[in-house]
Amino acid sequence: MTDPPRPDPRRARPIRDGVVASTLHLPPGDWPSVLDGLCAHFPAIGRERWQARMRRGLVLDAAGEPIDAAQAYRPGLRVHYFREVEAEPVVAAAETIVHADADLVVVDKPPGLPVVPAGGHVRETLLARLIRRFGNPDLVPLHRIDRATSGLVLFSADPASRARYQALFPARAVRKHYQALAPALPDLAFPLLRRSRIVAGTPFPRMREAPGEANAQTRIDVAARGASHWRYALEPLTGRKHQLRVQMAALGAPIAGDDLYGEGTAGEPARLRLLACALAFDDPLDGRPRRFVSTLRLDD
Repeated sequence: MTDPPRPDPRRARPIRDGVVASTLHLPPGDWPSVLDGLCAHFPAIGRERWQARMRRGLVLDAAGEPIDAAQAYRPGLRVHYFREVEAEPVVAAAETIVHADADLVVVDKPPGLPVVPAGGHVRETLLARLIRRFGNPDLVPLHRIDRATSGLVLFSADPASRARYQALFPARAVRKHYQALAPALPDLAFPLLRRSRIVAGTPFPRMREAPGEANAQTRIDVAARGASHWRYALEPLTGRKHQLRVQMAALGAPIAGDDLYGEGTAGEPARLRLLACALAFDDPLDGRPRRFVSTLRLDD
């Protein structure tokens, strides 16, 4: 492991407890104050909440100075603000740094921890934890795995090299390997290539297979056979939402612990037995082969 990533001072953005502020350039309007404009722009957030954020210094101008409730509205003013979630649940499990250098950070994510802020998760996300750990607000995930999935996630640490690493994914130049525990499929011949069309399902956030041209492909093999459940080796060739979970369920073998597509129990914490266990690619900066292996195990 080489030197950890460092933030670029030229790109400093407001950051608090690992959370990078969101930014809004105030649109044209004749509201008397910034507070009034924010309330109009974000009607789902009450006036009292914006006032509370301002009192605690969570709404800032372009220079990082607090904006108070009386500040006059000015179109084009850059406003930084911090999202908050009341009673955000704490994820006790810790992430593990597999590799860190000036360009890349590779992390083992525990199950139950979202990769990025969304919905009811802001501070308790992998991104926020890494920003707190490295002090680098320029960290950005190059791909994502589901909150319930454990294993490897690759982050860009430097905006200067980011585009070259991002280009690997649409070019399908990153080989991603997963392991899953799921019911036995003795009537199928392995290895097999699952090709299907995955579209949005109901209720949100479910996905489903549908007729039509395939947009999702996965190589599936059997790594070990048990009495009722097998350990499957999965290599997604595309990156559709919930791809592995949907395709395994469609084959008749929903992944163990899956509360959306199979064996999970509603109302109980899910322990999805799906592990992103390896990532491999040729480094776009110097051409050397890179391979990262998870420190986690499917049965942990």
